This record gives sequence, structure tokens and C-alpha cells, in this order.
Amino acid sequence: MPPCKLDVLVQRPPLQSCCSILALIPFGRSHMIRQTLLLLGAILCLIPSASAQGLAGGGARARTGSTRRSGSTYELSEWQVSAGYQFERVNLLGTPFDTNGLNVSVVRYFNSWLGAEGQLGLGFGNTGATTFPPDLSAKSIIVGVGPRLALRGHTRFEPWIHANIGIEHFRFSQTAGVLGTNTALAVVGGGGVDFRLNPRTSFRAEVDWIGSRFFSTNQRSFQVVTGVVFNF
Repeated sequence: MPPCKLDVLVQRPPLQSCCSILALIPFGRSHMIRQTLLLLGAILCLIPSASAQGLAGGGARARTGSTRRSGSTYELSEWQVSAGYQFERVNLLGTPFDTNGLNVSVVRYFNSWLGAEGQLGLGFGNTGATTFPPDLSAKSIIVGVGPRLALRGHTRFEPWIHANIGIEHFRFSQTAGVLGTNTALAVVGGGGVDFRLNPRTSFRAEVDWIGSRFFSTNQRSFQVVTGVVFNF
């Protein structure tokens, strides 16, 4: 009786896959960045493939072509840049009013959990009846820097907290008096969650407490931010 023939599904050599992955990684001038990117590429090479398994019998089973990707398979990016919508409840004068605008942040991670952040927020609103004269247009800008702590690389959800210190600036349509143009020290503290949509893009939800000191008085405000995060 002639020996049975086994149909073996040939898998692409791991080394060749590794080289193709590493070829796509851009090398920067910094030696530390180069080493980090090489390490990330090596980790990707060690991830086992769940597909392309050999089967013995009367024939080979068709490959599904689908690859499962969980949040843990995403590489930990060194840089994050986000942009999105900002809502702020401003309690500048004792009676709060609202502003809407843009929030932008840049984070440089040094390892899997610690990073340095710079954040910029722009707000546009109306004081309504909270000021005299009423219905003044209000524009605000807040800039701060500080540390960020994040839990990354485990699931698609990446919770984080941060604390930034900087300045906040208000400009009202009333050019004279107390509510003309004012700048004061400000502190932003809070946190959020990033949800990985794909390896390079995430959706962010964030809530922050804002402390400031205008007119020799302490103020407490808060903001809600939603937006898109780009991972590099």
C-alpha cells in the first residue's frame, strides 16, 4: 500500500516576517529612540501567529484569513497627540457660565506608565446674566505642563491621570473695569480613558478639575474633553 501523503501548510519563516516588520520602523537620530524601536520590533517578531497551522488527513482546511487582535498586541507608543472638543464650566465670578472650544495635548512617554504632557485649551462663550453688564462674550486660553501616569498595554482601554500647572487667560468684550483682560496661575488635575480603535488611533474621554486665582480669590472650575488620539 503506498504511503499516505500529508498536506502540510507552509508557514512563512519567522525571520522573514521580522525583517519585513523592522523595515517599516523609521529610525530617528536619537540612539535611545532607535534602541526602543528595535526592541518593539523584536517583541512584534516574538508574537506567535494563530493562523497557518498544518493539518494532516485527506486535505488541508481553508485558512480563515482573519487575525485576532487584542489591545495587548498594540505596541506602546512613545508619543501621543490628541485634539478634540472641550466643554468648561467656568466659576470665575461666583456664578458659573459655560464655554465651548478646542483642546489639544501632546504626551511623551518615557516607559510603559510615565510621561510628560503639554496641554492647550481654548474656550469661547457668553457670561449671560452672571456679569454686569450682562451677556459679555468671553474667550479663554489655558496652557499647562506636567506628568501623566497611565496603565497601558493590557487591553484596549488605557486609563490615565495627570496634573498640569500653567496659566489661564480670559478676555471679555468689556474692555474696561475688572472684566477686561485677566491672566492668572492655574492648575489642572484629573484623568480619562483612551479606547484603542486601531494600533494608531484611539478615542478619548477626559474629566478635569481646574483651579485658578483671579482677583486675589481662588476659583474652582471643571472641564470635559472628548477627542481623537494619534499614537506614534
